[in-house]
Amino acid sequence: MSSDRALATAPSRPAGGSSIPAGLGLGPEAEEQKRRDLRKMKLVATGFLLGATVVFFVMRYLELHQAQAWAGYVRAAAEAGMVGALADWFAVTALFKRPLGLPIPHTAIIPRKKDTIGDSLGDFVGENFLSEDVVREKLGRVEVSYRVGSWIGQRQHAERITAELATAARGLVTVLRDDVVQDLIEQVLVRKLLEKEVGPPLGKILEGILVDGAHRHLVDLVCDRAYDWVTANQEMVLRVVHDRAPMWTPRFVDDLVADKLFNEVQGYAWAVKTDPEHPLRHAIDRFLAEFARDLQSDPKTIARAEQVKQQIVDHPDVQKFIGQAWGVVKGMILDAAEDPSSELRARVRDGLVSLGARLSGDAELRARLDGWLADAAGYVVRHYRREITTLITDTVARWDAEETSRKIELQVGRDLQFIRINGTVVGALAGLVIYTVSQLVF
Repeated sequence: MSSDRALATAPSRPAGGSSIPAGLGLGPEAEEQKRRDLRKMKLVATGFLLGATVVFFVMRYLELHQAQAWAGYVRAAAEAGMVGALADWFAVTALFKRPLGLPIPHTAIIPRKKDTIGDSLGDFVGENFLSEDVVREKLGRVEVSYRVGSWIGQRQHAERITAELATAARGLVTVLRDDVVQDLIEQVLVRKLLEKEVGPPLGKILEGILVDGAHRHLVDLVCDRAYDWVTANQEMVLRVVHDRAPMWTPRFVDDLVADKLFNEVQGYAWAVKTDPEHPLRHAIDRFLAEFARDLQSDPKTIARAEQVKQQIVDHPDVQKFIGQAWGVVKGMILDAAEDPSSELRARVRDGLVSLGARLSGDAELRARLDGWLADAAGYVVRHYRREITTLITDTVARWDAEETSRKIELQVGRDLQFIRINGTVVGALAGLVIYTVSQLVF
């Protein structure tokens, strides 16, 4: 039996077995147990060879000196068993080292061909497991989005993910240097804010609000508050009239004028409040529309907006907030991460549960997400397959040849000893058949 055939028939490493690079082998106890098992199986296989040898010599003696005809059949079987045992011993040994230390060609296959085996393994994985069609087909059968949705849709799982996210967030903000993050906020975010003109985007936002009519709720609120203020401040109107009236006007005349003025103002405020089509409301709409356009196109209005922005940024309270922004945000994150009942963690958990329920019940969404995942995986294996398989080849290339051979033998050598045992048994049966046929024919 050739060494190559022995390599081909060698059983694969059991699932769950460890990888073989130096430093990544078995634990000491497991390795010692495998070493004992390997020695035991080697003794058993060698025992079959010795047994066949003893039987051969005994039968040969009976055949030559005792003229026992039946001994020839047993002798032929034992002789063939010896040959099979030796051939398979040579084949198994040649995988890992040179038999008897002799420089026989095509021996010590694993130490000599370690890098070739790594390259072949990388190519095999790349062609058969990292093929785009294979990856897409596998992802299609797995139904990732449905499994993920079913899992995170359960409250206890969402709680677990939230806890892990909180731990990650806590670790991240703890590792980040405060001065670096604060400098990033001040030098990048604030500087970018100052570099960009604020007028045009604000005008665009205001224009969108006016188109949707969302500003009317604010106008309603202002009108309501204006009417309430006028109604609640009648005494102030009377006092203003009295203060501004000429000294020579009678007091009752001032009271009549104040009452008239208050009633007119209150009535006007009421009209504005209750009439959605009041001219003042339309005037406000026109003013806001013109202001939105000016913010986007009028240089003077844009420059004024920039001045206001700069005044806001330069305000001492704002500067103080910017200087303490990261500390505030960091404290909020740490507090939320530490407190399992915090509002932030509750929202994250509820959001995960809601997402899981939607993924479980929305087939169209699942199909879309699975399609995106398949496209992403296809892109990765299509463009980075070589880099992925290089991980295998480079790792194998770093292994020590002798240590690798010893580790592999420790993993699969016990099973390979059955090849020697089978060689002895099969060889003996083949020898018996051949000898019997030759006796019948000749």
